[in-house]
Amino acid sequence: MPEAAAPVASLPATTAWQLLEPKWQMARHRMRRHEKGDIRRMLVVATLGALFWLAAFAISLKLLRYFRSAEDIGALLAAKLLSMILLSFGSILLLSNTIAALSNFFLARDLDQLAAAPIRAGALYRARLLETALHSSWMVALLLIPLVAAYGVAYKANASFVLFATAVLVPFLMIPAAAGSTVTLLLVNVFPARRTRDLLSVITAMAVCGLVLMFRAARPEQLARPEGFQNFVQFIAALDTPSSPWLPSEWVAESIVKFLDGRSVWSPMLRLWGVATLLIVVGQLLHGRGWHRAYSMAQEGANSRAKQRTGRPFLDRMLSFLGTTRRELVLKELRVFMRDSTQWSQLVMLAVLLVVYVANVRYLPLSGAGMTELLRNVIPFLNLALAGFVLASIAARFVFPSVSLEGRALWLLRSSPLRMSDLLWAKFWVGAVPLLMLALVLVGCTNLMLGVRTFVHIVSLTAITALVFPLTALALSYGTFYPQFDTENAAQIPTSFGGLLFMMTAIVLIGAVAYLTGRPAARFVVAEHFGWARTPTDMLLPFALAATACVAATVAPLMMARRRLDATERA
Repeated sequence: MPEAAAPVASLPATTAWQLLEPKWQMARHRMRRHEKGDIRRMLVVATLGALFWLAAFAISLKLLRYFRSAEDIGALLAAKLLSMILLSFGSILLLSNTIAALSNFFLARDLDQLAAAPIRAGALYRARLLETALHSSWMVALLLIPLVAAYGVAYKANASFVLFATAVLVPFLMIPAAAGSTVTLLLVNVFPARRTRDLLSVITAMAVCGLVLMFRAARPEQLARPEGFQNFVQFIAALDTPSSPWLPSEWVAESIVKFLDGRSVWSPMLRLWGVATLLIVVGQLLHGRGWHRAYSMAQEGANSRAKQRTGRPFLDRMLSFLGTTRRELVLKELRVFMRDSTQWSQLVMLAVLLVVYVANVRYLPLSGAGMTELLRNVIPFLNLALAGFVLASIAARFVFPSVSLEGRALWLLRSSPLRMSDLLWAKFWVGAVPLLMLALVLVGCTNLMLGVRTFVHIVSLTAITALVFPLTALALSYGTFYPQFDTENAAQIPTSFGGLLFMMTAIVLIGAVAYLTGRPAARFVVAEHFGWARTPTDMLLPFALAATACVAATVAPLMMARRRLDATERA
């Protein structure tokens, strides 16, 4: 009928803001809904956030002033440091946006309604692009604030630097979002959605190769070893030459340094905004042509290749010692995780970051005139702190959302004779065991690459093992106190208020354990190396404090989480 073609040509002029408005209203409603203790929790979080920012700002400012105090090369060192930090953040943003785009553009629960609604493809693309950029970039943006502020204070910039830094960082955050969304669209159109694991394998391989090439192109280890250059002129040339002149991170660093020095910034600014605009326009055109086909493929069911099985599955038999109830709860957690592609697809980003992290440990400058015995034995505990931060990030991604992912099924479980302690027990061990295996492999491999002493190796492995359990318990507890049962995308749960609170608590715990175990152990090894008097009993008190902190941070959160679930209404 001729009337059928008319609505296609006259779609309503829906804007991206109209598509984002319902989610903004939901977020505003959550903020307006006051419960007992909300004001106290907000004050605690605001205080912890302010202290974290002040600490990051103070460390960055002190480091910048130290670099700038060096004659002739101080400004070059500061610029190179900013370039390398932005390169690291840019690579994380690209990976995070690529994985988040797969969830937001093709796997979110509200897309079936939006796909059937008369909405223009451009508005849907812009709305999802902003949502992807927001959820993937907010943490990086928060970390960049004290860093950029430190540069402004160190160079004595005026108030206009705030506006300029905003104008520079906005395209820096949007470029990886647009690039990641476009790459995901192309891959989803090529790979059938029922082979999503194959798609993510391709993303993993591409990301590993790209990140390794980017970090190797930057070659940060050469700046810590000036003796590797033939003369001082070559060292200055390496500092003054952009490591990656074709990357947006280099353009941002160049823009900020030139603005602080009072030079013209039009060239890098035009490159930043030009590339960002081009990627957004190209992405919108490609999504207008290929999104509906890719979304249709994303709804196809997986091929059922299950073979006729006789007897109990292997995993069922292996977990039989747990008893019927706990075994079934553990199997349920594993099945839910594997069925939710928005959950296990995030393993791709984490796997890539771990590969790059381990691969670059061997490039650390562990020899030379400036490398003392104390510093050589402190590095493994700095590595311990970084590994703990990686584990906390993984716990935030997978353990923190576990209670929220129960959704309405939690009320069914709560109304059943099942004890909440058994449910928490299953969630705790399903998260703790993989984290423990990953922690031992990560710290063990890096310690072997660093060539640390046996004593330091044992202490660091014991410390990271002790950290796994409180990190898992804290993530589970915060996820219980700050659930999001109505979420449409599991990847967005860790970016909530409770996720931020968990990460700040985890950072404090990791820093305390790394300091309490690292400082006395390193001093003991140095004293043994130089033949000084050493007293092993001096390590007992800090080790005992670290163990007490880990035990308390494991038991107390789990007890609080169980009471919270027990207090949940049975309706």
